Amino acid sequence: MAQNPLAGLDWRRWFDRMLPQTLQIALWLLYMDGVFALLDYLDGARDIYGWSRLLGGAGGIVAPLAVIAHPLAGVLIANGRRLGWHLGIFAAFSPFILRALIALRTNGYGVSWIVTQDDLIGFVFEAALVVLLFHPMSRSHATRWLR
Repeated sequence: MAQNPLAGLDWRRWFDRMLPQTLQIALWLLYMDGVFALLDYLDGARDIYGWSRLLGGAGGIVAPLAVIAHPLAGVLIANGRRLGWHLGIFAAFSPFILRALIALRTNGYGVSWIVTQDDLIGFVFEAALVVLLFHPMSRSHATRWLR
């Protein structure tokens, strides 16, 4: 029988200082990216989350899920849940997925736009989150200690 992954969570626990440093930094990036994703989603026409909401289709489904996945992944990882690590991976790849969906829908953007959106600093933070979650220290902690 499947257990509820949200049962017994301490919703006030947003950070665990016993996590490896790669996951600690990933938690901060998840929270910060979540704030900016929510602002972009509500803004409507500034960034990929807002564009996805306005264009609809698959991006209209993925964008709100990605906005919710950022902070939820952080809270779940801080509470020692493996589901949080998986949600964090989805949240880390969501900008690339949304840009690919926008490019397919509009037929006006190339591969370099899908990867970087012509914003090198933003890409550095997106890539850093992916690298931190897939770092061997994070992966071994997730498979060994997260339940």
